Amino acid sequence: MQEIIKIMKKRATALKKAISRAKQDRGKFPEGNLRISYSNDRTRYYVVTDKGDSNGTYIKKEDRELAFGLAMKDYNTRFLKDAAKELARLEECIKALSKSNADLSFQKLSPHRKDLVTPYLVTDELYAAKWQAKSTKSEAFMTDNLIYDTRRGEKVRSKSEAIIADTLYDLGIPYFYEKKLVLKDGSYRCPDFTILHVKKRQEYYLEHFGLLDQPEYLSKSLQKLDDYRANGIYPGKNFLFTYETEDAPLDIKGIRRMLKEVFGSEDEDLIGK
Repeated sequence: MQEIIKIMKKRATALKKAISRAKQDRGKFPEGNLRISYSNDRTRYYVVTDKGDSNGTYIKKEDRELAFGLAMKDYNTRFLKDAAKELARLEECIKALSKSNADLSFQKLSPHRKDLVTPYLVTDELYAAKWQAKSTKSEAFMTDNLIYDTRRGEKVRSKSEAIIADTLYDLGIPYFYEKKLVLKDGSYRCPDFTILHVKKRQEYYLEHFGLLDQPEYLSKSLQKLDDYRANGIYPGKNFLFTYETEDAPLDIKGIRRMLKEVFGSEDEDLIGK
């Protein structure tokens, strides 16, 4: 329900801005009203200025801007009327649903009762919380190499991974660091980040390739990509990757933009934060 309320609030905000622009335009329109005649595959425009005049004065081709202005004037009047009605209904619905909706029957329970109840409606926020709570233990190997702190209070292997982790955290995107992923043949990998796409309720995987200019590292990385693809994990579906070399540093702004585009738009708050 919070997602629905958020959508309605976004629409209400857009309406308010549009109404403001429309009101500013009201004094810019020409006098009169537009009449349109269509016959013999030809459209003719007339300006009607007198109440008793049902025909009006023909608008010549060189005066066509007058027709545009009159059409916009009519649209402006209709828009302001319909937009005001819609905005009033939206604000009424937002107020009512914020006070009473089916999700609140679970949300208002005490933490102790929530532990005993299986909700009939699982919101995105609740789904994300349950997914994040599945495990707090990293499957990381060579834990001595985990030396860089993240804002979430965990340790990762590199400054770049710390930056990526902090970006996920800042955007409110649920993730695990080096969570075990069992492959079809029984072997396993530990992707750098296992990420939840909350709206799709689907797991994505993100690998950071930090030494691509080193031949041995590149070879192992390509093998890792082959293993992922053989298990239905590949770019365009559920796999993301970042990279850097000695000559190409980590593109922090580009990564942030990518994560926003994949997991949520820039003008929306992402679930989980």
